[in-house]
Amino acid sequence: MTVSRVSVSAQPSIESTADVIVIGAVQGKDGPTLFADPGFEEIAAQFAAVAVSGTEDQLIRLAPVVGAAKTIAVIGLGSVVTPESLRYAAGSAVRQLTGAATVAFALPLADADQAAAVLEGAALGGYSFTTYRKASLAATKLPATDITVHTDQADEDASDRAGIVADAVSLVKDLVNMPPLDLYPESLANLAAAAAEGLPVTLTVWDEDQLVADGFGGIAGVGQGSTRPPRLVKVSYDPIEATQHLALVGKGITFDTGGLSLKPPASMVGMKYDMTGAATVLAVTLAAARLRLPVRLTAWLCIAENMPSGSAIRPNDVLTMRGGRTVEVLNTDAEGRLVLADGLVAAGEESPDAIIDVATLTGAAIVALGTRYSAVLGNDDLVAQVLAASKAEGELAWPMPMPEELRALLNSDVADIANAKIGNTGGGMLLAAVFLNEFIGSTGEGAETTTIPWAHLDIAGSAQLVGGGLGFTAPGPTGVTVRTLLRLAEEFSRK
Repeated sequence: MTVSRVSVSAQPSIESTADVIVIGAVQGKDGPTLFADPGFEEIAAQFAAVAVSGTEDQLIRLAPVVGAAKTIAVIGLGSVVTPESLRYAAGSAVRQLTGAATVAFALPLADADQAAAVLEGAALGGYSFTTYRKASLAATKLPATDITVHTDQADEDASDRAGIVADAVSLVKDLVNMPPLDLYPESLANLAAAAAEGLPVTLTVWDEDQLVADGFGGIAGVGQGSTRPPRLVKVSYDPIEATQHLALVGKGITFDTGGLSLKPPASMVGMKYDMTGAATVLAVTLAAARLRLPVRLTAWLCIAENMPSGSAIRPNDVLTMRGGRTVEVLNTDAEGRLVLADGLVAAGEESPDAIIDVATLTGAAIVALGTRYSAVLGNDDLVAQVLAASKAEGELAWPMPMPEELRALLNSDVADIANAKIGNTGGGMLLAAVFLNEFIGSTGEGAETTTIPWAHLDIAGSAQLVGGGLGFTAPGPTGVTVRTLLRLAEEFSRK
C-alpha cells in the first residue's frame, strides 16, 4: 500500500513551496466564499471565472497568483464548516491531486478538532494500492507522499494519531484488495501475524485439526470444501491498566462461491470482499495497541473459504457449533453466520463487557439500506453507543430491529436451529441477526444471569464503493467502521 504521511507546520502557509497548496470554498446562497489563511484573499476574485461552487468534492486548480506554491487548488467544503466537512474535503483534495508529490493545506482552522479532522482526512485520502500493477505502474499517478497542514491548532501527537487511523483503514483495504488466489485462510492468518509484529498483542491461531478438536464446527464445516483449510485467529490486546473488555468478532470468508448452494457467476464477482469483517476487527485491535489505549480488546477472525467440492457441507447437514448447539444447514451460502456463531461463543466464554461482530453478511442489507449505510442490530444500549460513535466519525449507520417472531422461521426438524428459511424473501438481514443472537453468552448465575451486550454490524453494502470516489474514499474497499469501532474502544477505555 501507499499511504500519505501528514505533518503539522507553524510556518505561514503563504510561504509554502509545496507542489499544491489547498484552500477552501464554502457554498452559499449568494455564491461561494473563500475559506483560507491570510494572504490568499485575492483568489476569491477568480471564483466566478472558473465556476467555483464550494460543493463537496469539487476541486479547481488555479495558477499560483499568490504565495510560493507551484499550484493552488480550491476544494469545496459544502455549506457548513465542521470537523466532518473538513475531514471529507481534505481527503477529497488529496485523493484527487494525484501526481503531486507534496501537498499543503492553508485553511484557517479554529480548534484542535478541526485540525485533527484535516489531518485524518488528508491521511485517509492518500491511499493507493499498486501491488498488482506491472505494465501500467509507470503511468499510474499516485497521491502525494508528503502532506503538511499549516496550523497552530495541532501538534505531532495529532498527526501521529491521524497516521495510525489511516494505517488501520489502509490495512483493511490492502487485505480486501488482494486477489483470493493469494489471500486464503492460512495466508490471511500469516498476514495478521506480520501486521501485529512488534505490537503489545498476542496471537493464537487454530488450524483445521485444532478447530475440530476444540469444537469450532461452524468454521471447520464451512471450510471443509476447500483445498485451503480454515483458520481461527485470536488477537489479544490486554494492557495492565484496562478495566473494560471489548470483544470484536469478524467474518473472514476469503472467497464465497456459495458452496454447493452455488452463486450465479455475476454474484460471485466481488466475493473476495467477504473477509472485510475479519480485516476490520484485526485493524481496530492493532490500532488500539499502537495508540496504547487503556482498554482490553480481543479480536476473533473467523476465516474460511466457501467452496463446492465432494467434501463440502451439503444442505441438510448438521453442524455442532462451539458450545454444543447444533445447526441444520439449509443454505450453504448462508455460511457467514456459521463461522460467526463459533466466534461469538468463543468471545462470550471470556465474559467481556460487550461483543461486536462485523460482517458483510446479507444482500438484504443492501436492499434495505443501499450501499452507504451500515446496519446496526443488537442490544439497544450498545447499538446506541455504536450509532453515537459512527455519527461522531461521520460514518453512516442505521439501527434495525430483531423481531422476536422471526425466530420461529429458523426452527429445524432435526437440530437446535436452522441457518436459513428456504423460500423466505422478507427481512433476510433481520433473520441473520436473530440467528446470531442465539449464540450470545451470558455472565452470572441464576437470578444474576445477564446476557452480554452485543451489537451486529452488517456492512454488506458499505464495505465497497462502486463508481466514482467520495471524499477521502476511492472506488473499492472503504474500510468502513474502523474509525467507529476505534472511537468506541476509546470511549470504553474511559469507563
